[in-house]
Amino acid sequence: MSERPKAPRGTFDVLPEQAALRAQVEAVARGTLEAAGYRRIETPAFEQTDVFQRAVGESTDIVQKEMYTFEDGGGRSLTLRPEITAPIVRAYLEHGMHKLPQPVKLWYLSSCFRYERAQAGRYRQFWQIGAEALGSDDPAVDAESILLLHTILGDLGVAGVRLRLASLGSHESRARYRELLTAHLRAHEDRLSDEVRERIDLNPLRAFDSDHPATREVMASAPLLIEHLGAEDLDHFAAVREMLDAAQVPYEVDGTLVRGLDYYTRTVFEFTSDALGAQSGVGGGGRYDGLAEQFGGAPTPGMGWAAGIERILLAAEHLAAREPVCDLYVALADGTAAARIAGFALAAHARRAGVATQLELGGRSLKGQFKQADRCGAAFVAILGSEGIELKDMQSGEQQALESASAVISYVLRGRHADA
Repeated sequence: MSERPKAPRGTFDVLPEQAALRAQVEAVARGTLEAAGYRRIETPAFEQTDVFQRAVGESTDIVQKEMYTFEDGGGRSLTLRPEITAPIVRAYLEHGMHKLPQPVKLWYLSSCFRYERAQAGRYRQFWQIGAEALGSDDPAVDAESILLLHTILGDLGVAGVRLRLASLGSHESRARYRELLTAHLRAHEDRLSDEVRERIDLNPLRAFDSDHPATREVMASAPLLIEHLGAEDLDHFAAVREMLDAAQVPYEVDGTLVRGLDYYTRTVFEFTSDALGAQSGVGGGGRYDGLAEQFGGAPTPGMGWAAGIERILLAAEHLAAREPVCDLYVALADGTAAARIAGFALAAHARRAGVATQLELGGRSLKGQFKQADRCGAAFVAILGSEGIELKDMQSGEQQALESASAVISYVLRGRHADA
């Protein structure tokens, strides 16, 4: 006998009870973001590979190691999206969104794909909620973006949330700083990990993320970008902090914070959760003012973030799945064709009237049907047989004969409104 197939390593099936929790995350995110003027967008699951090579950066782990890239039947190189900011900027340019009132505020809930070591909360196919605001360089955009994610995590009960905040400065500030950092790394090159040493010229800032002990010692004395920002970058960062202070959002300034994508400028941030241990990141993002230009567009400021659904659910310790509502369970007193057709018609009419209705489909005995109705949490059970319809109130135990399906529906609706 052949072995039964399983989900590929690093992926997972979302079972019904898990889907209920994920729906709550979506509902909270949708409510918070759409109330702030963000509208939902969805981009294709795969893009031209060039979209990510140009935007994310050739020197990043994502591009070098983690992308699922393939050639289609026409010989084009395509990649399953490892992140969603670059596709959204591509869509913004492609669909002429620069003609709309700025900033254009968008949110998404989509799956991403990265080939990385699978572990708790980190998968090769994973889901993100995120928000992007394009077309304004106002520091209020940065502060609002951070506040929205802070609100979502708080409303979902994510435990032990901390906010790390930094600025990567403009491209000009960072270029000057890179020379200082590169010189520091070259001076201690013999103590660096092979990976960091190989990337000194490509992306020296990534050395701050290394977990190699000797590299970490070297980086402890490295110059920090936040200490070498230009005047305009400092003013922008101060304005963001003032707004977060005004909104009473606690944070810590962390000069070692760098994001794993090359397109970030100025504000960057990350929310962590003490509930997640060493892999504590829940979500984060930052400003990406030069990304549209990399795609051939006009200069377009941008700010956004992404948060992992799986990470949120791991850290939202007290989030519980809500049981689906069942107003009416339609049971059959006998298995005659007439009773089955009448039961099916009653369920159809009840659903059209807005009554949450389940129909007996398992061929159970009448006693088994009542057990199933109880498992479903049904408020009422309609029993159809050769002598008509009996309606039982599952809370009081009262049972009465009713003349028609319409009478059943009216009674259930009255009972539901009385309980509301």
